Amino acid sequence: MKPSIHIICISLIFLLDSCGWKKNNYEQDWISLFNGKDLNDWIVKIHHHEVGDNYANTFRVNNGVIQVNYDGYKTFNDRFGHLFYKEPFSSYQLKFKYRFTNQWMDDAPGFAYRNSGVMFHSQDPKSILKEQDWPISVEFQMLAATENEKDRPTGNMCSPGTEVFYKNEMDPRHCIQSSSPTFNYDDWVNGELIVYGDSLVIHKINGEKVLEYNHPQIGGGVVNGFDPAIKVDGKLLSDGYIALQAEGQGVEFKDIKIKKMSEISEHTSF
Repeated sequence: MKPSIHIICISLIFLLDSCGWKKNNYEQDWISLFNGKDLNDWIVKIHHHEVGDNYANTFRVNNGVIQVNYDGYKTFNDRFGHLFYKEPFSSYQLKFKYRFTNQWMDDAPGFAYRNSGVMFHSQDPKSILKEQDWPISVEFQMLAATENEKDRPTGNMCSPGTEVFYKNEMDPRHCIQSSSPTFNYDDWVNGELIVYGDSLVIHKINGEKVLEYNHPQIGGGVVNGFDPAIKVDGKLLSDGYIALQAEGQGVEFKDIKIKKMSEISEHTSF
């Protein structure tokens, strides 16, 4: 599939912006999604639990950061959790900082060790069923080095219930590795996500682009227990909710902010 004129134009806009050109007609001020005090603007959904049930205070605020904390758990029991911001977004630039803690649930799946993520273009949390494990969404995956795996890039893409085009072809992989370096688990890392609706997605780590792909859409597998009416394979994802992930590994988030941008159709003349 050849890149569309929309993608070419959006890539040009990104290039101009990175060189210091500013287009005030499609950029707005940064908005803080987390106030540093509470989770009043966020919605919890944890596997095996109803929407809004923050089981064992999994997601909490401590010293100005959002924590994924398991000190109230006896067993993990596949309680994959997600903390959703209250409203959806379409085209935007998202920045956040994260680091892992040394807290780990022994009965969590091995892949989740020093692993978390920021989900985007997600389905509405209110549409996620009690026994659905992950939201249908695209994931900005965060990893850190382990005792046995020193080469473990972060800022990867994973696709629960979705698919993307990578290098102009539909990529069958569930996760696509980025070009980022590997970080220690307790390093604060700057993540950045640039999304142009259903056309172009860019991942950045500490200010450097590490991954780019196109046309996020519903499809593929991995997600279980969903409402079939929600999973319309082939439907392009032009907007959706943003969520922070909890998979049995302790993690902290802070400085979460977003800058909205206009829809892609307004830029085709650039």
